[in-house]
Amino acid sequence: MYKGFTKNKTMILLTILLLLSVPAAVALILLIHPAFGRRPNAERQARILASPNYRDGQFQNQIPTPQFTGSKNAVLPTLWRMLSGRQGKVERVPLAPLPAVKTDLHALSPDTDLVVWFGHSSYLLHIGGKRILVDPVLDLEFPVTLMMRPFPGTDIYHADDMPDIDYLVITHEHWDHLDYATLRKMRHKVKHVICPLGVAEYLEYWHYSPDIITETDWHDTYSDGNITFICLPTRHFSNRLFRRNQTLWASYLVQADGKQVYLGGDGGYDERFLYIRKTYGHVDLAMMENGQYNDNWAYIHMRPADLEKAISDLQPKQVFTVHHDKFALAPHDWDEPHRVARNIAEHNSIHLLDQPIGKVTKY
Repeated sequence: MYKGFTKNKTMILLTILLLLSVPAAVALILLIHPAFGRRPNAERQARILASPNYRDGQFQNQIPTPQFTGSKNAVLPTLWRMLSGRQGKVERVPLAPLPAVKTDLHALSPDTDLVVWFGHSSYLLHIGGKRILVDPVLDLEFPVTLMMRPFPGTDIYHADDMPDIDYLVITHEHWDHLDYATLRKMRHKVKHVICPLGVAEYLEYWHYSPDIITETDWHDTYSDGNITFICLPTRHFSNRLFRRNQTLWASYLVQADGKQVYLGGDGGYDERFLYIRKTYGHVDLAMMENGQYNDNWAYIHMRPADLEKAISDLQPKQVFTVHHDKFALAPHDWDEPHRVARNIAEHNSIHLLDQPIGKVTKY
């Protein structure tokens, strides 16, 4: 009796330990995956600590920016609805494949100023005879597939479809902008990388040579021949894993041959758009965030009224909105950003470039 009881008790204990160890093992596998990056090296950390935008142990926005603006009691219910997909009558995912155009990107002359959008915030920009690829998220693999999946019909472009890229621009480290699988496959095609302070640690970890990376703080300028990149603030945050705001987030103004294109990145509304117009003058094309907004995070993404104010402040000649049409990351209808942009354009006489994924759009 006693020996049998002890044996059974031991088996039960081992079973419990095994069951407890499975989640721990899964968590360990996730955390050591290269997609999560690594801690910055000493030289990079020293530059981060010296940045005027790094205070009190983290990067700071120009004005106070709470990440969650809803009721504290709404945090867990909001997260549950997001993860479970239960959003009432909201149609977060299209019922049919979205229309998209498969363009031979290799055949496009870099001497023609154009933009080709790949859904969400990924696009190819031609300016000044150069090819610029922004925030490419094209080849989703584990662990990203645990967090987001592309809408039907939107995943027709992959790293293999990209031509050689003169400049890869990364605006910040979030999963829907910095993708390990895509960048791993594109490494041999990229001639130079422009990214915010701290983000280069991911790229070097993923075997990009430090010699081809320019890491920028806000208001830094990088020039190469006829093209200039000006790193500008946004109102956002970073948190690839546990520690918040340890890498910088940014937007970029690209200048070449008398033209200026604004790469807006992610971020809620503030006075930066008015500052850009007053400081740098006309903007020929503005790539503006539009989508994944909600009143519960009103300061880190632009809601429809914020987008209208931002465009009014910036006064670009042409607008192309992004951050929609590929992933459901917020509780609004998947096509609401299109309706928002068209309504703003109609009421403000804005030249809106409202094009489907993959269509060549000259500006």
